[in-house]
Amino acid sequence: MAFQAQYQARRCGAADALQHIKDGDTIVVPTGVAEPPALLNALSEQRTRFKGVHVSQILPVRKFGYFDAATAGNVQHTSYFLGGASRAGAQEGWVDYRASYFSEMPQLIDRGLMPADVVFALASPMDAHGYFSISLGPDYTMAAIRKARAVVLEVNPNVPFAYGHCHIHVQDVTALVEDETPITEVGLPKIGPVQQAIAKYVAEMIDDGATLQIGYGAIPDAVVMQLTDKKDLGVHTEMIGDGIMTLVEAGVVNNRRKNYLPGKIVATFGLGSRKLYDFMNRNPGLEMHPVDFTNDPYLAGQNDNLISINGSMQVDLFGQCGSESQGFKPYSGTGGQSDFVRAANRSRGGKSFIVLPSTAKDDTISRIAPVLSPGTHVSTSKNDVNYVVTEYGVAQLRGRTAKERARALIGIAHPNFRDELTEAAKKMKLL
Repeated sequence: MAFQAQYQARRCGAADALQHIKDGDTIVVPTGVAEPPALLNALSEQRTRFKGVHVSQILPVRKFGYFDAATAGNVQHTSYFLGGASRAGAQEGWVDYRASYFSEMPQLIDRGLMPADVVFALASPMDAHGYFSISLGPDYTMAAIRKARAVVLEVNPNVPFAYGHCHIHVQDVTALVEDETPITEVGLPKIGPVQQAIAKYVAEMIDDGATLQIGYGAIPDAVVMQLTDKKDLGVHTEMIGDGIMTLVEAGVVNNRRKNYLPGKIVATFGLGSRKLYDFMNRNPGLEMHPVDFTNDPYLAGQNDNLISINGSMQVDLFGQCGSESQGFKPYSGTGGQSDFVRAANRSRGGKSFIVLPSTAKDDTISRIAPVLSPGTHVSTSKNDVNYVVTEYGVAQLRGRTAKERARALIGIAHPNFRDELTEAAKKMKLL
């Protein structure tokens, strides 16, 4: 009963919760579907009353009213990773963004290098012991909760109560807002023949008993669809989505051969369907943890045969990956790609895959390039990249010379561009 009294004392409307924001504050919001719509709609409606407020988040999925160039001086989105809601604003300059490895964000918040004055987060209903679960995005949110002056939770009965290090007690909450808006559902990307061809190469190199990290995108999802004949797979990832849930239901993922937290799926945010969110609710086989736990290369790499699968937009002949910008124009963000590439490299028997179609814009541009486009942000260095996969094959780069890398990458480029790439490589003295 004492916890219920504390709960009731902290209840307020979304508009009233805005009293905890001061001019110049940074409001930290969890990743993706863990964003609290009632609070962010209230902030959007009253944004002109504030000055110099920033909302920091990875991958917003809804374009709230505060995504507005005209009022960016009042409330500005400052992204950790760009999505459809924030990309145009970043390219136009009125959305700002911060670069960091996903795994290091909690540390940067703890050290005060990334500000966190207020937290707005979606949470499950409180349990009998006074705890809420920040199940859909504990990632950097738990560090922000430790650091923030005010923590405002939007309590929603549709949010799963998950296990792991993703809980906050009512005593540590400043204000509580109640809402019943359905959690945003994110469908699977469209999978075509190119994605299926790439996925087939990758799936053939995944052995029974491997532990998976699978990023978001058509190619990673296509890989998942080709793993139904595997046995005893495990999962240690940053994102849990419908594909992983499907493998659990098929008996393919059981986590019994994992070295680190055997028997448990480990993730830091959820992104998928209503069925996925129900699957996450009080599931003893799943733990949601902050990203400095899930993405730490040392910890994740303790799993033998760790498989990392992530997409990129461009790879040069040295193996550098440009996965977050189109030239100097920001497109996505650093995220956890390098975290898991390094984790797989540490893992005994581990393999990391950078996957990408060989071309872009209706086969007019080669994604395998002599050098990255001017201004491209290097996401994963040439020293870390293991396998690069296109629909034309697999190039293994670890331990290979510059000339060997160039030959291997030209070999998996689209045939229409191989002569051009060969000539460029000769001018660069790589062939």
